[in-house]
Amino acid sequence: MNLPNKITMGRIILSIIILVMLVIPWYSVGVRVPTYIIGGKIVIDLKYIIAGVLFVIAALTDFLDGYIARSRNLVTDFGKVMDAIADKVLVNGLLIILAYDGFISVAIPVIIITRDIFVDSFKMASGKKGKVVAASFLGKAKTMCMMIGMALTMFYNLPFELLNLNVGYALIIVATILSVVSGCQYYNNTKDSFKEK
Repeated sequence: MNLPNKITMGRIILSIIILVMLVIPWYSVGVRVPTYIIGGKIVIDLKYIIAGVLFVIAALTDFLDGYIARSRNLVTDFGKVMDAIADKVLVNGLLIILAYDGFISVAIPVIIITRDIFVDSFKMASGKKGKVVAASFLGKAKTMCMMIGMALTMFYNLPFELLNLNVGYALIIVATILSVVSGCQYYNNTKDSFKEK
């Protein structure tokens, strides 16, 4: 297993740790997770701060493994598949938890996951016809907005929350819109694959 693939596998493990840490009802196992109050009104749960730090590390490895794989010509089919799985586990799993805990609307993970299902289907159809469509600028912008927005959300939107500016949620909304637009763009670029000969 080459270095980029090892980094990808590490991201999958880190993603699972993040999700498990946020899902476990710590109070039911006798563990009290500290909370802090900032600015007299913002209640911060330490588990989300820790998860946020781990999320930032995982997000950085997402860019790192791709860069190393391309720059050193170490791109493999295994790496492509596992990288996609790592992204879905990290982002989609975390979006569901953020929605469940009331940080974001439930509609957001529904839209994102539905979009991913369609885009993955488009990729499979075009791949069978030998056509590979590279990630678009909108897709990359969506990923960037989503990663920053989710990180800010887990850090309770600080320091912007002190100014009553919900920048984290706004970026997630922008990312959701871009995901739909880029999904439509992806379909437009692959629709010929669905035509019967």
